Amino acid sequence: MAGCQASGKTTLSRAAVRCFGAAHFSIDDVYLTKAERQALAAEVHPLFAVRGPPGTHDVELARRTVEALRDAGEGARTSIPAFDKLADDRLPEAAWPVFQGRPSAVIIDGWCVGATPLTPEEQARPVNALEASEDAHGTWRGAWNAHLGGDYAAFFAGFDAILFLAAPSFAVVLDWRCEQEAGLLGVAPAELPPERRAKLERFIAHYQSLTEHMLRGGIRADATARLDRDWRVLALA
Repeated sequence: MAGCQASGKTTLSRAAVRCFGAAHFSIDDVYLTKAERQALAAEVHPLFAVRGPPGTHDVELARRTVEALRDAGEGARTSIPAFDKLADDRLPEAAWPVFQGRPSAVIIDGWCVGATPLTPEEQARPVNALEASEDAHGTWRGAWNAHLGGDYAAFFAGFDAILFLAAPSFAVVLDWRCEQEAGLLGVAPAELPPERRAKLERFIAHYQSLTEHMLRGGIRADATARLDRDWRVLALA
């Protein structure tokens, strides 16, 4: 299940789990640990300290989890990775949820699932102030784009099917994330503190290049649901 931030992919995945008895985890659950991302930031580029872009996930952990679920018998207990976004770190394995038995299917949701690498022209062109000021030479973009064409592509190739929830544009993502944040705080979207909105705007800037590439067709999806501003499906193809 692919889709930009706050597009509804996790909600839809959980509904499918309830209907079909499937196992589920998000690509967000297999982020590298904070220490691993800090090391990557020191070795490759400072922007890798922020979770999200390709290169900040433990793809091998995701692959092993799928393999364990696929091979599970009726009495199996399979640990599913989990990430604490408030602490910005992976939970210790003892705290991971456990799937009992053999799942009917394995559902994975993630914002970049099925994405194809950016073209050289796309990679070279900064799309926002964050890229222009903090990745002027494209080092960060080049590194995560290489990951996308390597270990991520190999992982995605093992999926039986990918459904892409396509937002009307990247411009709506900030509003969706702000509505999501307001809901967590228990306030109306209009009452979200300006500093929270500014922080979210910087955060989603890390996702813009690849999200816009996906919306232009840079994704290997078996079906695409095109959404409007209110998450209604306008077309399914």
